[in-house]
Formats: sequence, structure tokens, C-alpha cells
Amino acid sequence: MLLSSRTPRTAALLAAGASVAILAAAAPQSVTPLGIGDRLFPHLGNPGYDVRSYDIAFTYGGDHNKPLDAVTKIDARATDLLERVNLDFSHGTVRAVEVNGAPARFATSDEDLIVTPTQPVVPGEPLHITVRHTSDPRPGKQDIGWIRTKDGLAMANQADAAHRVFPSNDHPSDKAYFTFRVTAPKDLQAVANGLPVATKRSGPTTSWVYRTAHPMATELAQVSIGRSAVLHRKGPHGLPVRDVVPAKDTKALQPWLARTPGQIAWMEGKVGRYPFENYGLLMAEASTGFELETQTLSLFEREVFTRPEYPKWYVESIMVHELAHQWFGDSVSPRTWSDLWLNEGHATWYEALYTEEKAHAPMEKRMRNAYLASDGWRAAGGPPARPKGPEQGEKISIFRPVVYDGSALVLFALRQEVGKDAFEQVERRWVSTHRDSTATTADFVSLASDVAGRDLTGFFQGWLYGKKTPPMPGHPDWKSKPVQKQGGR
Repeated sequence: MLLSSRTPRTAALLAAGASVAILAAAAPQSVTPLGIGDRLFPHLGNPGYDVRSYDIAFTYGGDHNKPLDAVTKIDARATDLLERVNLDFSHGTVRAVEVNGAPARFATSDEDLIVTPTQPVVPGEPLHITVRHTSDPRPGKQDIGWIRTKDGLAMANQADAAHRVFPSNDHPSDKAYFTFRVTAPKDLQAVANGLPVATKRSGPTTSWVYRTAHPMATELAQVSIGRSAVLHRKGPHGLPVRDVVPAKDTKALQPWLARTPGQIAWMEGKVGRYPFENYGLLMAEASTGFELETQTLSLFEREVFTRPEYPKWYVESIMVHELAHQWFGDSVSPRTWSDLWLNEGHATWYEALYTEEKAHAPMEKRMRNAYLASDGWRAAGGPPARPKGPEQGEKISIFRPVVYDGSALVLFALRQEVGKDAFEQVERRWVSTHRDSTATTADFVSLASDVAGRDLTGFFQGWLYGKKTPPMPGHPDWKSKPVQKQGGR
């Protein structure tokens, strides 16, 4: 995720260069929400099973002020004895649930949908769940999920909003394959993550099927429905590049879209082959306040490309930021949300490196400015690998400056410490070793130590967990501004 032009982060960069409505059927007397114990989102995710795939069908009637009819099928395998199965789901109405082909009781507690199968599911057994429900795009108390665009819908599920759209194990540690089936009025276009599998017209509607070729975290799911044009071109090695833009803006946006193949080639030169089956930009007519690295189809506000005050280098740097996430955050996903710095720090790093090489904006100048502000960022948001929790009612508030430039600063320090060649080896090995999987901060420390040929635990301890920013290797003169103490009232 990259916060938009209306945030202090972007200003600094330019200066440098329905509430839950779920019906319960014959519910048990007492149900309990669960979670996997994530430090930042303790009730997110569910223990006891591993999701292999999702098959999600949406029927959109053409009015983004009305709920969509939906069916979510989950193919999982039990890892524990399950007398009940918890799913993350809210902001929709559940009509029926089946487990392994048999009707199941269900109830809700907080943001969990709690299902009671007719028989307990034992470890190692298949767990096939079908939920018939609605998916409500109307605003609720929660953060994001469906975005209502000018002409339809799109998704923005980071960090914990996928379960506002469909029932799921909504945590990046449980990646799965996805199939999306979307039916909409025939004058609209539906697009989703992955590759198209089938399209069928039937009277006044058209149905599309899309499927991912690689596992994906729920927070990265994307479905777009609207009056869109789908544009195709080739990237490196014949990679399919597919862009989705408002049909009326096709000509105006083409010059920006034409830059993507070159940006992919640039990233491949830094870290290796692009990790997925296709890529492209989804330009939405909506004001979100951020851009988002939804897997294979990054979400952008249309105005990023149409506001004349934005320099070209700045717009391209945003494009590269979301592209870099396809390696860092999408292919290699965080095991916990405290590992978020690995996503945003790397995306910011390659954004800055691209700007240095293409717009001659020195990386070192940006990093020195980041160092100057670093102690303040740590005080406000916590150190990079132990960020403070989200503000009340603002889940995406974990995306603070410390996980952007504050975390890119950690990577700059690492390059200073081990040298450019070793650093680049770390980067390439990181994305190849953990491709299509999840990884932790400890995994990164271990890999960097292995490449450097010495234990870097002490080095990383200060940079990732310290309240104060450690001295910058090679730059003993760099200073961070003293943190201003807050006065009482």
C-alpha cells in the first residue's frame, strides 16, 4: 500500500525531489470468536485448518448501493480436531452453510462466522465449506473492503478487510489459490486477479471466470466491475500485461500504461524474474487515499495519472512502488502483520532507487532526510519490526512513516554494513527462497547473516527494534532530530 497524494508522506517525497447483518440458523447457545494471535490483529485469522483454495461467485445487479448475491466455497484441510469452524466474515447476510456436503449450523460473534458441522472434522480430513451469503458494498463502521467507484466496484482489502467482502481465513499467513466468478449486466466489464478462464453471455448479463496461478493472501484479492476498457500488451519474456481503465480515458492514460513493461524489466534486473502469471494496473474512479498492490492487478486512483501538478518521475515512482510489492509482500508475504516493514520498506527502497536512476534524485539524500526524522517516526509508530497497533477504528493506521522510509532506511543501513554486492545477493535470494510463501523478520535476519558470512543479529536488533535509530554505518555525522516531548494539559 502507498498512501496517496493527500498524505504528509507524499508531500515530503515531493519536497525531497452496513454494520454486520448476519442471520443465524439454529445456532448453538454460546459461540466464541477466535484468532491466531497476531500481535497487531489478535482476532484475525482462525486456527485449526489450512485453506487450499477459494471459489467465490458474485452476482452484481448494476447498483453499487445494493448487496451482491454471493457464494463462497472454501477447500481446506483440518490441522486440528474441529467441532466448530471459525471463519472471518462481517458486513453481509449469511443464508446457508454446508460443511462437507451437509447443512451446518452457524452463528456470529464479533466479526467471526462460527460454523458447527454435523460431525467433528478430524486432523488431516478435507474441509469443504460452502457459504451462501450477500456481500454488501455500502459503507459500514469497518475500514474498506468494497470500494464504490463512479461506475461500479473494486476491492481494497488491506489490512483486514477481505472478510467484509467474503468469508475467509483473513490473514496473510494462510495463502490460497483463488477462482472468481462474476456475473454483471452485459454493458459492464468484470476483471479479477489472475488469468481469464471463461466468459459467457446470457441474455442481459455476462459471466466471467478468473483464476490465479499462484497462491494469494486474502488481503490481495481484487475484483473490478465497471464501464472499463481492458488493454493488453506484452512485458518481458512475453509476460501478459493487462490494464483496466475507465473506457472514456483510454487514450489519455495510454502513455502511462506504456511504461509498465520497462518498469518490470527494471525490477527484474534488480531482483530476478517477475513472480506471477500477468500484471497490470487497475485505475479506479474513486478517492481512496492510497494505492494498493492487489496481486497481478495493482489498484490506483485515476487522479494520480491526471493531476497536472504531479511530476512524471513522481507518478512513475508510485507505479514502481506497487510493482515492487508483487515480489515483496505478494509473492513473499508477511507471516505476521509485525513483518509489514518487509513489504513497505522494500517497495519504498525500489521506488527510491528507480527515482535515483531515472530522475537523478540521490538515494543518499532521501535516506539522510529519513534518518533526520527517524527517531520521531519510531516514537510515534514504534520501531520498524515492532510497530504500534492501529488507532481505534482506523485499521490502516499501521501504515505510518516508520514502515515506509523508516524501513527503507534499515535496508540502506544494511547495504552500508555488508556492501552493495552482498546486499543485492540478499535481495535476490529473499524473493527466490520464499516465493509463493510467507516469511518473517527472523528469516530475513538469518538470510542476511548467511550471505554476509557473519551473525548480523546485533546489527538488526537496534535497527529493527530499537527506540532510537542506531548510528548509520559509513555516516557517523548523520543525526536524528530530538523527539519533542508532548506537554500535558
